[in-house]
Amino acid sequence: MAKDESPMPTPLGPIVSSAHLADGAVPALSEVEFGMILASHAFERWMVRCMTAAGQPGLTATEIMVLHTVTHRGKPKRLADICLVLGIEDTHLATYAIKKLEAKGLVEREKSGKERLVQVTAEGEAVCKRYRDLREAILVAGTRELGVSPEAMSNVAHLLRVLSGHYDQAARTAASL
Repeated sequence: MAKDESPMPTPLGPIVSSAHLADGAVPALSEVEFGMILASHAFERWMVRCMTAAGQPGLTATEIMVLHTVTHRGKPKRLADICLVLGIEDTHLATYAIKKLEAKGLVEREKSGKERLVQVTAEGEAVCKRYRDLREAILVAGTRELGVSPEAMSNVAHLLRVLSGHYDQAARTAASL
């Protein structure tokens, strides 16, 4: 080897947060888990900061997700449906989020038979529109530069949904042990 040549770098192996979990049969799953950890925290930070920029500081990621879910398609939603869509197991978390959003004038509850439905207010819709506009200008523009096709993005989303089902099933199994 010539003096100015450096040796080839040693492969690092999988990039994981817990090497003791990566030494099993599928180390790549630990890589995916580490990626999900980083992505979920980054996504929550993004939602909170984007909503603050949209004019609603002080909302948590859960409250923002509930607001977007209630706004979805402009139809009132039942608490059970909000929890189902968002994968929220503890309904108290969603109830607290709805009460906070209601206090801010972003959603309202109405009685429909024995159930209470949650619907977005005009102010809630306006906030979601500002959020969407900021998302388009800041986040979507940046992701276009990655050069990832819409089909590839859809494939990643599909993989995450399928994995979430496996994690849910594994959680049920673990709870029964």
